Amino acid sequence: MKQAPVVGSKNVTGKKFLGSAAKVYFTKKIDAENLIKLYKLINENIFGKVAIKLHTGEKHGPNILPRDMVQAFQAQVPNSAIVECNTLYEGDRDTTEKHRETLKVNGWTFCPVDIMDEDGDIEFPVENGLHLKSVAMGGHLADYDSLIVLTHFKGHTMGGFGGSVKNIGIGCASGKVGKAQVHGLDPNNIPEDDDLWPEGEYFMELMTDSAKATCDHFGKRIIFINVMRRMSVDCDCAGVEAEEPTIADIGILASTDILALDQASCDLVYAAPDGKDLIERIETRQGLRQLSAMRELKMGNPQYELIEID
Repeated sequence: MKQAPVVGSKNVTGKKFLGSAAKVYFTKKIDAENLIKLYKLINENIFGKVAIKLHTGEKHGPNILPRDMVQAFQAQVPNSAIVECNTLYEGDRDTTEKHRETLKVNGWTFCPVDIMDEDGDIEFPVENGLHLKSVAMGGHLADYDSLIVLTHFKGHTMGGFGGSVKNIGIGCASGKVGKAQVHGLDPNNIPEDDDLWPEGEYFMELMTDSAKATCDHFGKRIIFINVMRRMSVDCDCAGVEAEEPTIADIGILASTDILALDQASCDLVYAAPDGKDLIERIETRQGLRQLSAMRELKMGNPQYELIEID
């Protein structure tokens, strides 16, 4: 059956192409009402025990998603919990104890928050990966039937940009083993100087391999939402040290196709009149390799229709 038309929607892609195109729904209004509206357009296969993967941030991070908006959204998803994993780097979230304290400080107290690697990890296979054969994910990830990838789209110190691929490619990997694998490191011999960690295209490929493992595990029971607000060139990992955003908020995008969604988000940044700083961050880190790697791994459709619902 064909997708029913969205009342009042408009295809604003402005592109001509042959073949199929993924649907990416878009609104310029960043609030709970429109986040929920987008979710209801793509949630057909979300059921059972539902994980909501988002970046809960370091303490007092100024750019993390508004808690009231996420709270209203989570209330619309029965049997759901926010899910996270501990970090590899030293900070506010590198142990479960510190992570739980940071969650309280940042206001993530309105629903269950599952630190998925609290009890260890589980290997997810990477089928036909560019480098990885498997990735150690937070062990609790396998307990969920469906996954909502709710992403604060922004820049990233190593990745260039942090979209849906980064959210699950790094975020679902266990703190001490999986994240080391995604960074191209030996979990038993991690250099203290992170300048020695692999960067550039190799890191993008590892991150995309890891994201593919999670996408393959959930199949059709995974959807993706990018919230393009307060887009610093730095990730929410930077906390209060993050650079102040220089690009205006753009909106919320949602799709069942991870490649189409991150591609559309990047295209909107490149089309923005004030996108210079974020574009520079993306390009100096070879961040667009995330998109081409997804194409090579057949993770989605690079052609998309951007359908505005406002």
